[in-house]
Parts: sequence; C-alpha cells; structure tokens
Amino acid sequence: MINLLTKIKHIVVKRHFYGLSSSFRVLPDLIVIGVVRSGTTSLYHYLAQHPSIVKSAYDELGYFDSNYKLGLNWYKSFFPSIFTKKKIIQKNGKFITYDVTPFYIYHEEAPKRIHKLLPNSKLIVILRNPIDRCYSNYFLTDQKETFEDIIINEKKILNQINKYNAQEYYEFVHTSMLGRSLYAEQLENWYKLFSKDQILIIKSEEFATKTNKIMNEIFDFLELEHFDIPDNSKKNKIHYETMKKETRDNLIEFFRPYNEKLYSLMGKNFDWEN
Repeated sequence: MINLLTKIKHIVVKRHFYGLSSSFRVLPDLIVIGVVRSGTTSLYHYLAQHPSIVKSAYDELGYFDSNYKLGLNWYKSFFPSIFTKKKIIQKNGKFITYDVTPFYIYHEEAPKRIHKLLPNSKLIVILRNPIDRCYSNYFLTDQKETFEDIIINEKKILNQINKYNAQEYYEFVHTSMLGRSLYAEQLENWYKLFSKDQILIIKSEEFATKTNKIMNEIFDFLELEHFDIPDNSKKNKIHYETMKKETRDNLIEFFRPYNEKLYSLMGKNFDWEN
C-alpha cells in the first residue's frame, strides 16, 4: 500500500502547480481503453484537434490500472481546469476531455474502478486484426526469441491456464502477445458494467485508411459537430519485415473461434479471416 508521503511526492513534487490545483480540475468524459498497437497514440493526438475537445497532459496515464494507488488528486492533475471547461463551453457550446490508456481493456480491476468513479463516461476501443497486433507488439520487445517460438510457447500456456482463475488469467494476458489479442474475453468484462451505447468499437484498419470518416463517427458518438482534423499523420509507427505466410495461416486458424465470438458480441464482422 502506498503511503501518504509517496502520494504527496507524486502530486506536489512531480506534478507541481498541476498537482496543487487538482481540486480545480475536471475528470474525463471519454476514456480510450484499448488496444495496444492499434492506433491509440494517433487517436490521442487527433481528438484534441476538435475545438470542443481538450486532451489530458499526455496519453497512457494508467490511473485505473498501475497508478491507481497514487490517488484521485494525482489523476486530476493531468486534466484541464474547470475554468478552461467553462471557457470552451462559452465559445463552442460543449466541452470534452479524455484519457487514452490502451492497457485498461485487459486489466481485471479497471472496468470496476472506472464504473465506480465515472459510470456515465463514454468508452472507445480500437481493435486491430489480432494477428497484426501480435506481430507489431513483438517488435517492441527485445526479440531474444523468434516470433514463432513465442507463439508456440504462449499457445501451450493458454491451453493449460484456468480462465476462471481471474488472477492467473490476467497475468497471462498482461504479458502475452496472444493474450492481449483475445478481445472478446476482455470486452465481456466491460459489457457487464457499461451499456453498449456507451462503448464505441473502431476497426483499426479502417481508422488508418479513412481517418476523417472515422473521426466524424467518433464526434457523432460524443454528440459533437463534425470536424475534419487538419493533421491526420500517423503517430508511433514502426516498420518491420513481413510475417511468414505459414505463420500467418496458422494464426488465422488459431484466432478464428475467438474472432467469431468477438463478432457475435459486437454484432458486426471485421472480416479478419484472411
């Protein structure tokens, strides 16, 4: 358990003026909860280009998972002041601020913590083809093993793990490339607490190719006027070699039942089976 002195250090010493003024700051109306390597960094930058939206100090705040112990005042220090909110409302009629932390989606406590504090918040999930998400994630690691060897090992663990042991399953998902791509299992925890009209699910591939179209769908979801963002350049891109065809074919079959479960849960098909 974190002690009071540590909390004070993070709020006063590390957050300075923003920490001291946290009681005059607002909480987010919108939370982007996932997923890693799907375009969430780009979305963090795109959202703030709308005249009615103001971003948090930076993305991946991680309050509802790894930084929850730092307390609510620490979290509020990253958001605009109530005075900024009033100014934006007077000028544009509406105001929204947001938290983008793609690790929330698979954290076992995050849905409950968000619902307790912000039960009426809106949530966005960007989902990328699980195969491509895994492969992209691999190139952020130190790569001591081949991608194929890691996948073989993770499949064995997944077959042995008890999904009904929440802690055991969470530890696997938290560290696993395959586990982070089991979207249906993760989304189920959110649908237990939030209504479907509070959650917008975006296909990453469409977000990348039809950015302004998707951004205006997001603005519709947020009940804001349409706005064509001036800068839709991609953020946090990495380049890597093409996946082996045999590996891809193998993963298509592996993810097929998981994708079918996801499509049923969402009520739409993302056509990732190719």
